[in-house]
Amino acid sequence: MIQVKTVDYISSKINTGEAVLIYFSGENCSVCSVLKSKIEQEISKNFPKIQMYEVKADLYKQVASHFTVFSIPTILVFFDKKEFKRQGRNLSVSLFIKELERPYNLFI
Repeated sequence: MIQVKTVDYISSKINTGEAVLIYFSGENCSVCSVLKSKIEQEISKNFPKIQMYEVKADLYKQVASHFTVFSIPTILVFFDKKEFKRQGRNLSVSLFIKELERPYNLFI
């Protein structure tokens, strides 16, 4: 995952219209680090055209607040410049992947 530090950078990536996943995590969040590796692996395997970015919400609060993210981990998925999916805290990776299949196939 590419580390994001500014709102302008991630907004420019979303505005390309391509599929974008933003993973909001924290420096000292053990759940975030475990979930990040699972999400990265599954997204890369099932949806190779989704660009993945990570925001350390505790370090870059302005980015987290711009996307109204107040808890970690939180995942946002954008298709065609629009937020499609927002998932936070308790997450089933297999269900999350299943929910992305249809829009991914429609937009990609």
